[in-house]
Parts: sequence; C-alpha cells; structure tokens
Amino acid sequence: MHALSPARVLVLGFLVTILIGAVLLVLPGATVGSGLTFLQALFTSTSAVCVTGLVVVDTGTTFSAFGQLVIMLLIQIGGLGFMTMATLIFMVFGRKITFRNRLLIQESLNQFTVQGVVRLVKRIFLYTLVVEAVAALLLGLRFAPELGIGRGMYYGIFHAVSAFCNAGFDLMGDFTSLTAYKGDLVVNLTVMALIIGGGLGFTVIGDLVKNWRRPNSLAFHSKLVLLITGFLLLTGFAVIFALEFSNPLTLAQIPWGEKILASAFAAVTPRTAGFNTLPVDGFRQPTLFFIIILMFIGASPASTGGGIKTATLGAVLVAVFSIVRGDGDAVLFKRRLPQFIIHKALAIIIISLSLVVTVTLILSITEPFDFLTLMFEVVSAFGTVGLSTGITPQLSVLGKVLIMMTMFVGRVGAITLTLAFGQRLKTYNVRYPEGQIMVG
Repeated sequence: MHALSPARVLVLGFLVTILIGAVLLVLPGATVGSGLTFLQALFTSTSAVCVTGLVVVDTGTTFSAFGQLVIMLLIQIGGLGFMTMATLIFMVFGRKITFRNRLLIQESLNQFTVQGVVRLVKRIFLYTLVVEAVAALLLGLRFAPELGIGRGMYYGIFHAVSAFCNAGFDLMGDFTSLTAYKGDLVVNLTVMALIIGGGLGFTVIGDLVKNWRRPNSLAFHSKLVLLITGFLLLTGFAVIFALEFSNPLTLAQIPWGEKILASAFAAVTPRTAGFNTLPVDGFRQPTLFFIIILMFIGASPASTGGGIKTATLGAVLVAVFSIVRGDGDAVLFKRRLPQFIIHKALAIIIISLSLVVTVTLILSITEPFDFLTLMFEVVSAFGTVGLSTGITPQLSVLGKVLIMMTMFVGRVGAITLTLAFGQRLKTYNVRYPEGQIMVG
C-alpha cells in the first residue's frame, strides 16, 4: 500500500468501499421480499458511493431498514470522500495522521498544499454534522404529519444526507422522487439549500464562513466558483421556465407559484443532486439537452458533487475572454490564471467529453433507446447527478456496467483516474523551441 501513489490509493479505496457495500446489499436482510442479484447490488452500491442516485430498483420499496441504512452510510462515505472518513476514524481512535495520510487527504480534497488539511477535515465534519442535523429536523417535522414522528424523522435524516451529499436517493417509492412535493416550500427550499451547500465545495464554504463580513477578502477560487454557480443557477431557472412554461406534462397545468418553485428546483438539481419535482420524462427535448449541459458542468471542486466542476469551466471561459479581448494573460478579479491551470482544465474537459461520447456511442448500439435519452443517462452518470428519464432498470447488462464505470470515473475524477493508471509526466530541464501551427 505504501508503494501506491495517492491517486491509486483513492481509486482503490473507492473500489473496496463499493464492493463491501454490494456484499452488504446482496444479503437477504437488506431487502424486502426476494433479494437482489449481485449486479443490482453492485449497481446500487456504486451509485451510492459515487453519490449519483441512478437506480435499477426502487430504494423505498425494495430495501429494508437495514438496506436503506447501508445505502445512507455509503452515500455519506462517498459524499465526504474515502480519505475524509478514514481520517475521522483515525482521529476518533487517537491514531496519528502521518505525512502520507496528509498527502492522500490533499489529493482527495483537491487542495494546493498539505498544510491545514487535517484542520480542514475537522471543519468538514462539523459543517456536515450541523447542516445535515438542521435539515433533517426541518424535513422530519414536515414529513411527520403524514408518516408519524418516528418514520418522519427517519425520512428527514435519510433525505438530508442524500441531498447534502448530492446523491438523489429517495424513499418515496415507485421512482417518484419528490414529485408529490413540487409545491411544498419547506421541502423544496431545504433540499435546494442542501444541494447548493454540498455542491459549492468545502473550501469555498470555509472561506465564506471566515470572510462573510468581508466579501472582498474571499479567495480568488471562491469568487470564481460563486460567480459561475450564480450564473448557472439563474440561467438554468430562466431557460427551464421559458422552455417548459407551456408544456402540459410539466409546468402548464400548475399554479404560478408552483411553476416558479419547480423551475428553480429543476435548475438546482442538475448541480449533481438527482432529485426531481417534475417528471423528467415529460421534459421537452430542448430542456433535456440544456440539462445535459448543466449536468456535465456539475458542482465545484472539493464538494460532494461531480461533473467537470464550475472552476474548470470558469478557467476556460476566462482564457477564452482574454483571447477575445486580445490580452496576453487570462485575468479575472485582478488575478492572473497560471497556464498550467488552463491546460489542466482543458485536459479535464477533453477527457470527460471523450468518455461521454464513447459510452453514449456504445449504448446507442446496444440499447433500444433514442440518442438524446441515452446521452442524458450517460451525462447524468458522469456528473454523478442521478436524473433519469426512467430507462436505468431497462438497460442491458453491458449498459448497466458502462453506466457503473461512468459513475465511478465521474466521482473519482478523470484526472485522478488518469494519474492513477497512467504514466506520470516527467520533468525535463530542456525546453524545446516553439513550433507554429495554424488553428481556427
């Protein structure tokens, strides 16, 4: 284990967690009635650890209380990260956090240095505990009149963990997600706040808590993430509202207040959450394509979400605008982006696009569904979103395996996976002369 690189340790850690989860879910006591096949258990475990929410069986009606608790634990481990949970366990038992452990935490949380990573883990745990507890109480009190106080609080805890970790698993039954609550302010606002809070990234949250009175003192990374996140949320709301306003399957038949609330929720959930209050299979094709774009971008670095990440998109956009303006450097907020950051962002986008295109192409050959529906499923898996038009249980064995692989790559990260099994770049002392090519 000591000979493995941090990237390989993280990849193997997630794989082992997924396999343990699958073994637990295939046990007879994990389900109600007939048990799962190992493929179904493996798919569910992968989706939970990768905080995606795509399911081949309904969570609320298929799993027993034990099975649901296993899924919730897998979601929490996947959302906080394998190394974050391991570090917390080490601290509970008084184990020393070695320098190698700190390197693993740095890789897991996408930090620039190892300095302060253990302190960051403690803050992550405290922040998660407080946010999930408050949200669980709000949701539990809302569900209690319908389900009883015990079951209502249990539902509140499960959905608070699932929403904050951007997982999208629900216990409502019959694959309905939160469609019964599309006009409920408490459920919608609480779940949206959890999704956004979990998707901003723990680094940004810590920066906001520290500098909430001095917004100008926020780190450059935090400003960029907040700018891109705000733009995507507002644009998502406006576009979805406009495209679905007259759609009788989604917004046309509901009151104005519910139209606005449902449109806002539909703009938030592609940030890799997977809950839905409107039927996804009722969306128009332009809306599905627009949501694909939002899912591909996903959440932010060091968060509970997936996708290429908001900061990655932001880095490329800043570089593009600098070229349009004729500037030599990519500058935003009076800060210059290093070239290697722009190169890394481009690499992430190209690798991610290649994965999505390849998997979609294969599925279009093996599965009996239209191209846009398949691309929606693949991007939902890659972005660890969990939104689906309902085709997941109907996929072939090969289709399910490909979706599992896509979820795993989306959660671990394309660059981390490439570094784990690829050849690391060597540093040379020689710089070769520039070569000129024509582009555009």
